[in-house]
Amino acid sequence: MIAQGMNRGEWILLQNCHLSVSWLPKLEAIVEGLSEDINPGFRLWMTSMPSKVFPVSALQNSVKMTMEPPTGLKANLLQTYTNFDDKLLMGCKKPNEYRKILFAFSFFHAIVQDRRKFGAIGWNIPYAFTFEDFDVCRRQLGIFLDDYDKIDFTVLNYLGSEINYGGRVTDDKDIRLIKSILNRFVHEDVLLDTFNFSASGNYKSIPVGTREDYINYINSLPSNSHPEAFGLHENAEIITNQNDTRLILENVQSI
Repeated sequence: MIAQGMNRGEWILLQNCHLSVSWLPKLEAIVEGLSEDINPGFRLWMTSMPSKVFPVSALQNSVKMTMEPPTGLKANLLQTYTNFDDKLLMGCKKPNEYRKILFAFSFFHAIVQDRRKFGAIGWNIPYAFTFEDFDVCRRQLGIFLDDYDKIDFTVLNYLGSEINYGGRVTDDKDIRLIKSILNRFVHEDVLLDTFNFSASGNYKSIPVGTREDYINYINSLPSNSHPEAFGLHENAEIITNQNDTRLILENVQSI
């Protein structure tokens, strides 16, 4: 396939290269064998999760692009709702309940993503949660609301914390933690406009509205999320900022 692409000037996409560890040496040989004699229209795209066994020479000879989750609750929520439209938010037989619980899942997704910045205080092991984990929860939520009269929050919590997100979690304490976090956001009270996601009330379940209403609310949130949104003490942020400063200085010094 790659040889054909080089001759015809086609674009070739190799997805999830990190899953084919045994084939990576051959990929390295292919990349090293590329020359200027090939069709100028040829492009070889490779996607991979961070991997210690990915060929270094292939990275050095490539133009690299990285995609990382945004930093901060506000940025995470904004990215999630930017991908939505009003048709999606209304695409359910129970649109009000759907939007309420969907926002709770969105907040949960932002929380588990951003807890990594706290290091071992956030998670014992840093996990690479993705938007696909959230999207599965969103689809399952729509199915349950369409097919059943009663909203079974126990099932929604089990699917979210034990299967969709929990499938990535390996530490027993982290398993307890992610179950507790989701139980904190996804339950019957989240359907109320007075329900708060944090003790201060800065983060809350707003009245149902359009996509624009949710984005306006998200834009009103502080750019620097307070540790209380994560259920952590203020000292957690101090330690995190110290570690970030130390890391930057060490990198500068190494350069």
